[in-house]
Amino acid sequence: MVAFLESLYHSQPGLFVVACSVIIAATVYVVLFQRSSRPGASVAYPKDTVILCGVRRWRDMPCLFSPFPLKLETYLKFAKIPYKVALGKGKGPKGKIPWIEYNGLKICDSNLIIEFLNEEFKIDLNKNLNPEERAVGRAFQKMAEENMFWGHAYWLFRQDHAEWPSISAILKMTVKYLIFPFVRRKLKKQMYGHGIGRHTEQELFSIVKKDLRALSTFLGEKKFLFGNEPCEYDCAIFGQLAQQLWCFFPGSPQKILMKGDLKNLEKYCQLMKEKFWPDWEQCILGNEVPITSLNLYNPADPHILKEK
Repeated sequence: MVAFLESLYHSQPGLFVVACSVIIAATVYVVLFQRSSRPGASVAYPKDTVILCGVRRWRDMPCLFSPFPLKLETYLKFAKIPYKVALGKGKGPKGKIPWIEYNGLKICDSNLIIEFLNEEFKIDLNKNLNPEERAVGRAFQKMAEENMFWGHAYWLFRQDHAEWPSISAILKMTVKYLIFPFVRRKLKKQMYGHGIGRHTEQELFSIVKKDLRALSTFLGEKKFLFGNEPCEYDCAIFGQLAQQLWCFFPGSPQKILMKGDLKNLEKYCQLMKEKFWPDWEQCILGNEVPITSLNLYNPADPHILKEK
């Protein structure tokens, strides 16, 4: 069936769309976005606990695709804020991920969420930074989230990935031929509106590489951005770098650079992982689990909010 559909995709795209619509429409909800919707199933949200939404676990990463949920979950660990991950929840009220629910409030955007939680829990992870360092930290965060992010997104959803992760055939067909083309078109429109999408691929990755080199130069031999102790800005930088280093698809220019000339960035990611993610292996799926859905989780994951 898979070979037939792939042949149809290349020879008769119109007929392929019709065939896929018939085959996949009945399965995409159950297989790809299966939710906790069984009769009688319910999830109790614990009081004074952050419910983290928009996260999907993966083989090598606690969050598939996006660096922003990884940034936020790292912050929650750093700040020692009680939290649970609610799988099966897509984009939040603003159409973005991640988002949280906290005592009935729904809050979107990782930066706004962190600002809210800092105020709610009286937290300042940048308390050891002087005003100049705070300004530099914000500048590097914005560089990473406004430039480097788009390079990562572009690489993920480009058309010519020769190697795909080991996932079930029906899920691969759904993602490769239906989900990815839709996301790719939307991404191109967003990137064009942003401005960075008006560049050629070569120009885009030239910008990203220069940003990585600037970050590597500033980091130098330090453990974290501003020395031996991490700060809030490290959560954002780690989210971006880790996604590009342990990418869904191998061979990105960013990963090649971090494993080559900019090895201090790879070392930085390892240090952040060791410090804040002692349960990393519990929060990923590993290579042995058959991937039949994007809502799978490791039974040993201590953060998953389970049905009662």
